[in-house]
Amino acid sequence: MAAKKLDIEFDEAVDRVNGHTEPFPADFLLRLYAYYKKATNDYGRPNSRKPIINAFKTNALFQIQDISEDQAKEEYIKLVNNYFLYRE
Repeated sequence: MAAKKLDIEFDEAVDRVNGHTEPFPADFLLRLYAYYKKATNDYGRPNSRKPIINAFKTNALFQIQDISEDQAKEEYIKLVNNYFLYRE
């Protein structure tokens, strides 16, 4: 996928998630979190008040450490599209 098109689709997927008002399943949110962080090159430490949540987030990031930013964008887009495909 061309870089410009990928960026547009990624931004649209992020907007779709941000505009959704119902809660997402926790495992889905962790995968979204990890792919988003990797896709946006944001390697800041998780900053939840609860250490266990930070541990889950860190683990999610660790699991995708070997993929590229573009692969993370593609996976994020797939996750979002599949999630909404089965709920609409």
